[in-house]
Amino acid sequence: MRHLMSLPCLALALGLAGVAHAGDAGRGADLFDESCSECHSVASNLHNKKGPSLFRVIGRKVGTVPGFEYSPSLAGTGVVWSPASLDGYIANPKKLAPQGKMKFEGMSKPGDRADVIAFLAENK
Repeated sequence: MRHLMSLPCLALALGLAGVAHAGDAGRGADLFDESCSECHSVASNLHNKKGPSLFRVIGRKVGTVPGFEYSPSLAGTGVVWSPASLDGYIANPKKLAPQGKMKFEGMSKPGDRADVIAFLAENK
């Protein structure tokens, strides 16, 4: 009986955990504009700025945007961008690429990162 009572709690906890990680793409667009757009574009023409285009970034291998010169520190990671790898990178870029060129120090709030990643996921 004790095990049966814990199953609904586990299901509820797992369901809420999924909701906690779902981002708000509209809010993410605003955060992107505030924190990322000076250096990155999401334009479909793969327009590079100070940083590479982030159009269709999810599923793309690091260091593969044509016309952008990546730091060896980042390009050599072999990472394929996923929501999880983007979350880690946005939280602390120097952890993945200690000698990377990105000047951004990171975004500390998990909810903000989830929102930006939801916005990036819409750029397919």
